[in-house]
Amino acid sequence: MKRILTAILLIFPLLLIAQTAKIRIDTERIIGEIDPNIYGVFMEPIGRSTEIPVRNSLYGPLYDPDSPLANADGFKTDYIDAMKELKITNMRWPGGNYVAGYNWQDGIGPKDQRPMRKDLAWGGYDSNHVGTDEWVKLNKAIGSENVICINLGLGDINDARYWIEYTNIKSGTYYSDLRAKYGNPEPYNVKYWCLGNEVDGMPWIMGYKDVDDYCKIGLQAAKALKAVDPSIKLVANGSSYYEPTGIWLDWNRKVIKEFTGVADYLSVHRYWHDALAKDKVDDHYYFMGEGAMDFEEKITVPKALVDVTKALYPDKSPLYLSVDEWGVFGGNMRSVLANAVCLNSFIRHADFVKMANFTMMTALLSTDKEKGTYKSPLFYAFKLFTNNCIGQSLDTYVQCETYDTGRFKDIPYLDVTSVYSETAKTVYINVINRHKDKAISTEITNNAAATFTGKAQISSIEGSPDEVFSYDKQSQYAPKTKEIDVKNNKVVYSFPANSLTQIAVKVK
Repeated sequence: MKRILTAILLIFPLLLIAQTAKIRIDTERIIGEIDPNIYGVFMEPIGRSTEIPVRNSLYGPLYDPDSPLANADGFKTDYIDAMKELKITNMRWPGGNYVAGYNWQDGIGPKDQRPMRKDLAWGGYDSNHVGTDEWVKLNKAIGSENVICINLGLGDINDARYWIEYTNIKSGTYYSDLRAKYGNPEPYNVKYWCLGNEVDGMPWIMGYKDVDDYCKIGLQAAKALKAVDPSIKLVANGSSYYEPTGIWLDWNRKVIKEFTGVADYLSVHRYWHDALAKDKVDDHYYFMGEGAMDFEEKITVPKALVDVTKALYPDKSPLYLSVDEWGVFGGNMRSVLANAVCLNSFIRHADFVKMANFTMMTALLSTDKEKGTYKSPLFYAFKLFTNNCIGQSLDTYVQCETYDTGRFKDIPYLDVTSVYSETAKTVYINVINRHKDKAISTEITNNAAATFTGKAQISSIEGSPDEVFSYDKQSQYAPKTKEIDVKNNKVVYSFPANSLTQIAVKVK
């Protein structure tokens, strides 16, 4: 029987910020079902190298037919195995600034006949040895869905129309038969198609369009793609250019209005560091607070606009959010916790965020140039979410001491989400303690509607905020685990400073 749970975390001062927490089960307050597609990744060939053979974030790290780790398709199995362990659900490609100058037909056919191109986005070269067929094979190896981003920068609608014909039509047309000729007789049935990438990014994107021009080409592209395959899901291009005059709000308002009932998702992109003043990024509380609240804002503001449009057009299917480029950079615990805060944001807004793609896939394994890849705390933090946090997102209330940053006030030291897994009959409580120095004591309880049972399983990732990860310490990076007693329907625990903790407790 489906249970509806609510977690309420109440924290009170003890010493400096020692606090008491309570989690309560409620039978009526669920945020929404967590879509597994929030655990997706994004890949783009980024790199300014002009050497031959081409070397960038794709060629070399992930695709290297000469590597002893390469599979039959040239992709390195350390990454494939890691993505399978993380249960990554989808991969968005080719995406990024790169796609605005990309011609997909350069990437099909015999590899020795594919043209070398100048990469207009990053300034290097593109051998096109990884194209549509190769990306599909990589997704199949991982077990993930394809998410193709079409070129609405320098490309046109016919390019997109022929691309979906190549991937999704079984046979009998020029491009479907061409796919069969190149050794792939069965259609790929690519489900998700993005209508361009960051086309509002005037300073950086090739083929920039204002919102009126984007809506014109985007709506016509949607019509053409659906005419080829009516079963696909479409992602409309929300704003990614957060310049200070508020044009991004006008962009999203217009796109939401025009694509409601046409597309399925609105995309937004946000990178944590882009929200921060460069002279303050070393301030721990500024970094953890300003970035978190800005990231929340980039979800809640589009949601408010979608809610207005739902009220205006109740008979049309509303848009959901796809945060299809996001990430926090840096190989230390502070960046790991910030990435976990982003994942908490997706869970907290599970009624609206239905897809997300971390930038980029290869960053989920850390790399030592001399010794190879290894699993850092970032990998293990993702695994706690991707392997466990599937089910119902619970309404979680946090009351605790707060702090201020430049733009945001009353930021809680604890960032908390709760997830109920019907399959496991388990509540997973994800807690990031943003305090740099102090542990936060907790008391976790529930009411009689769903009683804690057994022992609570604790998984904790913690460490100095600034310590840089290294290959030689990889054996230390897996979560610390232990069991603690559940007494009188209560769990008592102290969250370490600067930590991510997941508490798993069964209910009956």
